[in-house]
Amino acid sequence: MSIELARSILLWCTVINYAVLTIWFLAYVLAHGWLCRLWAGWFHLTEEQIDSMTFGVMALYKVGVLLFNLVPCVALYIVR
Repeated sequence: MSIELARSILLWCTVINYAVLTIWFLAYVLAHGWLCRLWAGWFHLTEEQIDSMTFGVMALYKVGVLLFNLVPCVALYIVR
């Protein structure tokens, strides 16, 4: 695999993962009440617990995208 191909793959992975993160955030914001009622019924959680877990997992996902997609992509662009 060439460096150009690796850069391209990592760049597209970053774009796709940020699109997923954006859609996830928008879906949660737009359907917040419904999702909280649904998940509270399943897991017996309060709205605050659901919010903190959701945004914690979103933050973990974002850090994963940064560490495994964006940073290697930038590094490959630097060593061009």
